[in-house]
Parts: sequence; C-alpha cells; structure tokens
Amino acid sequence: MTISVGDKLPDVMLVKMGEEGPEQISVSTLTEGRTVAIFAVPGAFTPTCHSAHVPSFIRTKSEFLESGVDEIICLSVNDPFVMGNWGEVTGATEAEIAMIGDPSAEFTKAIGMDFTAPPAGLINRSKRYAMLVMDGEVKILHEEKSPGECEISAGEALLNAME
Repeated sequence: MTISVGDKLPDVMLVKMGEEGPEQISVSTLTEGRTVAIFAVPGAFTPTCHSAHVPSFIRTKSEFLESGVDEIICLSVNDPFVMGNWGEVTGATEAEIAMIGDPSAEFTKAIGMDFTAPPAGLINRSKRYAMLVMDGEVKILHEEKSPGECEISAGEALLNAME
C-alpha cells in the first residue's frame, strides 16, 4: 500500500555519510519533532535526478527554511558513498541538503514507492516524489506519474503546495 497524506512514516534505518564514514540514521531521528521536506529520486547521477530534481531543491532551500522547514532530505536507493559523492558533485552538500541512502530499499518498499525498470537498469528503486513531513506525519505528498518527470515533485511545486 502506498503511503498517503496523514500517514506516519515507518521508522526504519537509513544511511548517510558522516565524518568517519557511513552512519546509520533512523527515520524517527530525521523527522521526530521536526518539519522536513523529503524528496526521493530513482537514482543518483541519473539524468532527471541530476539535472532537474536536486537543483530545484538547491534553488529553493532558503524559501523552505523561511517557511519553517528544518531540513531538506534527498533520498535514493543508493549506498552512502554514492550519495555522498553525488551531493558533492551537485552542490547539494554545500547547500546543506541531507543526502540519505536507502540501500536495501527498506523504507521505499515500506511506503509503497518502489518500482523496477530492468531495461534502464533500475532494480528496486524509488519512484520520484516529494513530501512535507511534520513530526513524522505526511502532510503533503506529490508523486510523479513517470520516473523521468520532475514537475509536481520539484522544490518549487512543493513550496507552492505549502502556501
């Protein structure tokens, strides 16, 4: 079943690059008592993710902060090494966007946002979406119809929905 507005996020472990290497972090640690914008992509370095989705949240970061968002989180079914490198290459790390990996797709599957596209080499990946989460509860959810589209899940669209 796909997650919906009003649902609580499942508390699973994700992974990010820390100063000493990979660090486990729970969804509850990221969201409890906080307002976060989470956007998910099918894969680091993939065309739309790299050229449109991440840049849309870099462009809008200050507006999210002004709107009361504590943190912007980019989530992908990738390992923390790839996510860390991708954050450096895109400027997301410098913009202080958290680049979080869901390497086994446990979170992605738990919220029903997984898909597989063998011709593109994308196996057990995340659909493209963006959500506003307050204290672990989904308040706004924008899921793209196709993994190659980045319109309703872009930073600007999520910001507009918050107004």
